[in-house]
Amino acid sequence: MENVVLIIHLLLALGLIAVVLLQRSEGGGLGMGGGGGGAISGRAAATALGKITWLLAIAFICTSITLTIMAAQKSAGSSVADRIGVPQTEDSGEAPAVPALGSDLLPPAEGDNAPLVPSAD
Repeated sequence: MENVVLIIHLLLALGLIAVVLLQRSEGGGLGMGGGGGGAISGRAAATALGKITWLLAIAFICTSITLTIMAAQKSAGSSVADRIGVPQTEDSGEAPAVPALGSDLLPPAEGDNAPLVPSAD
């Protein structure tokens, strides 16, 4: 069922893209300009492509909500931590060993003839 809704969702997305690209550009950004009083009157002429765009957009949103609900029901009762599958180890209470102050963290001083590679004592 989820695959059927997903295929319908993808077809709606492609149809919505096609219908939006077929519509006439009114020029100007964000609905400004275009002439004909469309921006002034607040109500543009309802064309067939405009109605199809609204229909496809509403159907697209409905399939999006349906897919979200189906995914939520599918994952109900499970957690991401349950899917990891790595057993948790108990803390032993010991902190990791910290190197002695300045032993491995800093490069040797200029006048120091210490070897660059620590020796294995």
